[in-house]
Amino acid sequence: MEVLKISSKSNPNSVAGAIAGLVKESNKAEMQAIGAGALNQAIKAVAIARGFVAPSGVDLVCVPAFAEVEVEGEDRTRN
Repeated sequence: MEVLKISSKSNPNSVAGAIAGLVKESNKAEMQAIGAGALNQAIKAVAIARGFVAPSGVDLVCVPAFAEVEVEGEDRTRN
């Protein structure tokens, strides 16, 4: 499963397209966002993607969670 890594500079429309593509392909998409700005872009993308897939009868659901990841040798919490 491909994990979409979102940054604060990610374009929500582009991420939404990737989410919609993954959902159509495998019925799910997983994102990783570290930091408030990245999380903001990720949530915008989910809202936009919901509009992309809704006409085909798909109701997009978001399940937020925390996980520990190592970034440049430092432990970080991701959403």
